[in-house]
Amino acid sequence: MTLNADAKKTLLRKIPHGLFICGVAEGEEINGFTASWVTQGSFEPPLVVMAVRADSTSNGMIQRTGRFSLNVLASDQKELGAVFFKPQQGVGGRFEAAPYSLGALGLPILQEALGTVECELVGQVAHGDHTVFVGEVKTATLHRDGEALELSSTGWSYGG
Repeated sequence: MTLNADAKKTLLRKIPHGLFICGVAEGEEINGFTASWVTQGSFEPPLVVMAVRADSTSNGMIQRTGRFSLNVLASDQKELGAVFFKPQQGVGGRFEAAPYSLGALGLPILQEALGTVECELVGQVAHGDHTVFVGEVKTATLHRDGEALELSSTGWSYGG
């Protein structure tokens, strides 16, 4: 049995994804990245599941601190998502383009996002080129309601 790589790529890219800005903080260092492999995992307790590149700075920060935030972008915030898509340090980089404050868990909450959840890590699976993190939602901040940004509306592709 062989895997049809073209079919796999096409089909896996059909899985719908939202776009979020994941924020992390460790000491004085703040970092963030555009996350698209995110889903809700449980109602009670409220859990979110997110995949993060295994070799990324933020992956290590999540593992060491056991915390992350997810900022929900509005459907018209593609440009903001793009700022956080390219690898670079958050301090003096990405967060200059996005006003934020630190939440109750000390994580970045983007003021212009629809809202943010702060999570404490309750599980993880390290396999392949991403680590799957399970976070329990500890705080939720709603700035405004609206339609969330989805990967399919940007013309970008990530996955497959």
